[in-house]
Amino acid sequence: MSDADSMSDYLAQHPRMIGVLFTLFVLLSQAGTAAASTASEVGP
Repeated sequence: MSDADSMSDYLAQHPRMIGVLFTLFVLLSQAGTAAASTASEVGP
């Protein structure tokens, strides 16, 4: 069984985890964007 099959099986058994993973992805995306914009402003 591949990793994708086991992950889809897990998410099928735990549907709330889909929302948790989505929220985590959005927060990490925003944090990465904020870090990138801050880093570009710090330079001389």
